[in-house]
Parts: sequence; structure tokens; C-alpha cells
Amino acid sequence: MLAETSSGDVAVVTIAIVSVVAVAVLIVGVLALTRTLTSIRLSVEQLRAETIPVLEQLQVTMVKANGDLERLDGLLDTARSVTATVDTASRLAFLAIGNPVIKGLAAAAGVARASRSMRKK
Repeated sequence: MLAETSSGDVAVVTIAIVSVVAVAVLIVGVLALTRTLTSIRLSVEQLRAETIPVLEQLQVTMVKANGDLERLDGLLDTARSVTATVDTASRLAFLAIGNPVIKGLAAAAGVARASRSMRKK
């Protein structure tokens, strides 16, 4: 004895089956999304664990580099000062010694020329 089914009953059963299939698809989708989010979370935690020490080391390196740059700047200032001092000293030495040396060399050349001319006579 088969019960008579109306089109309304068929529609209700069809909607129920479609609803169950839709819920099953949604459950599979949510599970896949959950696995993906878990994987992303683990990747982010691993990235953070690897990145933080690198950033800390980078900060230490930058502090050291800044110190070295300041030291180098001081050395360059000292080199400029030494260069200026040597330049001034060499200019003073030239002015103080150059003129008498040139006069002495000129006198020696004159004496040598005079002695040569006297020897010829």
C-alpha cells in the first residue's frame, strides 16, 4: 500500500534533500577553511619566530654601524685638522727656509761661477 504523494510532499522532500546536501557542502567548506586558517596561523607564528631574532640582530647591527660612522666622522675631522696643520707648517717652513736657501744657493752658484772665471784667467 503505497501512500499517495502529492506534489507538495515531493517538494518538501526535495527541499529537505537539497538542504541536507547544502549543509554537507557548507560543512566541508567550513572544515577546509578551518584547516587553511590553521595552516596560515602556524605559518605566521613560524614567520614571527624567525623574524623577531633577525630584526633584533638588525637593530644591534644598526646601532654598531651608527657608532662606527660617528667614530669615522671623528677620524675624518682629525684628518682634516692634521692636513690643515701640515699645510700651514709647510707654508711657514717654505717662507722661513725657502728664501734664505734660495739666496744661499744663488750665492754658491755665484761663487762657483766667479771661481771658474778666476781659474780661467
